[in-house]
Amino acid sequence: MSMDAPSQIEWRPFTVPNAVTMVRLLCVPVFVWLLFSRDDRVGAAILLAALGSTDWVDGWFARKFDQVSELGKLLDPATDRIMMLTAVIATWIDGSVPWWFAALTLAREGLVTLVAIGLGVLGVERFDVTWWGKTGTFFLMFAYPFLLGGASDISGAEILRICGWICGIPGLLISWYSAAEYGPIARKALSDSLAS
Repeated sequence: MSMDAPSQIEWRPFTVPNAVTMVRLLCVPVFVWLLFSRDDRVGAAILLAALGSTDWVDGWFARKFDQVSELGKLLDPATDRIMMLTAVIATWIDGSVPWWFAALTLAREGLVTLVAIGLGVLGVERFDVTWWGKTGTFFLMFAYPFLLGGASDISGAEILRICGWICGIPGLLISWYSAAEYGPIARKALSDSLAS
């Protein structure tokens, strides 16, 4: 068989990357508990930063040790989206981020999600996240913990807030650029699907 031929990826639920993804998903309620039940902005910010910084671990491990699975390809982006939406909504409710920043982040996520669902309903094969999309998410996943920490009463909170905006503004711009970038990709995928 040619090396270029697409190979069938198995479901394979019991892999290390899927376990890492599940741990990250189970930590999302802990983040909400720390923020609202414990009123611990610093603890919530640290956990959120840890979850964001380990985003690449499951994907890297899956590729490195040949543990890519169909479940992982669905679970990992779904976990990232749940984590991002929870972080945005929770910090918005908490008042750690301004409404316009949270609203623009949510609008972008909502737009991309609706397009992805629409394409899935039409039977279009799922396409991978672009480099710009990953970069925008990376910046935003650090912006929100920084802004959350910046809204706390710890020493150096102002520095954290500044770091949050240093990550947040480029992250927001890049994420919207990547959303526009998906337009031609989605149109081509739809055209290819209808032609086949």
